[in-house]
Amino acid sequence: MADALILYVEDNADNRLLIRRLLTAAGYRLLEAENADQMWALLADHRPDLILMDLHLPQVDGFTLTRELTQHPDYRDIPVVALTADVLKDTPERCRQAGCVGYITKPINVDTFLEQLDRYLQRT
Repeated sequence: MADALILYVEDNADNRLLIRRLLTAAGYRLLEAENADQMWALLADHRPDLILMDLHLPQVDGFTLTRELTQHPDYRDIPVVALTADVLKDTPERCRQAGCVGYITKPINVDTFLEQLDRYLQRT
């Protein structure tokens, strides 16, 4: 699924750069949003196959955005995977309750990250 379109919602420029390099080198197409407003604007014009969601964003956090996506009739079928440095014990369950189909911790393991993405994309 290397030609899949992925939307990455992340406010940290260094994190976006790393994911951009990994995904584009592997043949994925990538959209990037720094915040909720940019995410909604991109979704108005594009239909990603997967959304990678940081949980700690300015204004609106990733949990809230994921809940909004899963309740929106146009976007609820787009899988959302949390990509976060939040490793608290209850975070995976909170992600699931918000509507995420998966949870990947940062810093990512570059050796397994693309395999993880492919597994989530194959579920769609």
